[in-house]
Amino acid sequence: MLSIGDVAERANVATSALRFYEREGLISSVRTDGGQRRYQREVLRRIAFVRAAQRVGLTLEEVKQALSALPESRTPTTNDWRRLSRTWRPLLDRRIAELERVRDRLDTCIGCGCLSLGVCRLLNPKDVAGAEGPGPRWLLDEQD
Repeated sequence: MLSIGDVAERANVATSALRFYEREGLISSVRTDGGQRRYQREVLRRIAFVRAAQRVGLTLEEVKQALSALPESRTPTTNDWRRLSRTWRPLLDRRIAELERVRDRLDTCIGCGCLSLGVCRLLNPKDVAGAEGPGPRWLLDEQD
């Protein structure tokens, strides 16, 4: 069994992240009589799985959904990662395409609907985007 400090050091994450992952149901621990968390060594692979999924752009909710497909307390295997990562491919392809559209049109519009630019490629009569709240709201579609 590993202490929270040991896991944090080995996984290169903050102890607060481990507590958060636990609250979110991504990892689990047992408590000592003194109330300290203790983790099975296998939690390191589960944390690596979470962090790798986050690095490719998945939300914690998407990661949680993927981990819920595994039997309780089982460490993700290489085959699990391969199978789950294939299901994420269409999502990642859409995100990549969206980022490419933003990159390619970044100098023409910031996507906020503010109409402060001299030439705006967004049609935004009467500042419809402003009614949705502050900050960027829209990204340009391929048709634009």
